[in-house]
Amino acid sequence: MDLKGFDRPGRPAAGGTRSVKVMIAGGFGTGKTTMVRSVSDIKPLTTEETLTQASVGDDHLIGVADKAETTVSLDFGKISLNESLMLYLFGTPGQERFWFLWNGLFKGALGAVVLVDTRRLASSFRAIEEMERQDVPFVIALNIFPDSKEHPVEEIRDALDISPHTPVVVCDARDRASSRDVLVALIRHLQERSAVALEPR
Repeated sequence: MDLKGFDRPGRPAAGGTRSVKVMIAGGFGTGKTTMVRSVSDIKPLTTEETLTQASVGDDHLIGVADKAETTVSLDFGKISLNESLMLYLFGTPGQERFWFLWNGLFKGALGAVVLVDTRRLASSFRAIEEMERQDVPFVIALNIFPDSKEHPVEEIRDALDISPHTPVVVCDARDRASSRDVLVALIRHLQERSAVALEPR
């Protein structure tokens, strides 16, 4: 996988544009739809519906009491990191009752971003477990909310029980540049993994 120059917009590569499917995953209310919306070059497709009293027993709003909408299927957007690399972004639903959709969404994915709310680490455990089960390379993106407390990255890594080789980055999912930086970190991670896999043994 030759992705050289991906982080320098406008630099074409031989062989034309490459398309990569990327998952944006995480727990309920961690910012998946927000990230897709902020970074997509096109108007994103979203499937958000209003939270109603009918979902009270299913959607636990601890830590996200102001949340008024929820993704019921998927979010879709796309971004060109340069003229040679296009990322197709698929945001997963966060609630447990929609997890059955994940298997179909993961087909063909080259990598993933797992968004984590440091106020509610446990909300993203299921997403991390699914990445490991499906053997999808991923980066952890710590989405900083206004009332988030600062924690050392290694402390977060230990709490999430992830490999030391899994990148952990801090981001603001509302900010296009910050969200793009997360995607660049993922592509770099994929590139490094590919290089290691090709090393002689």
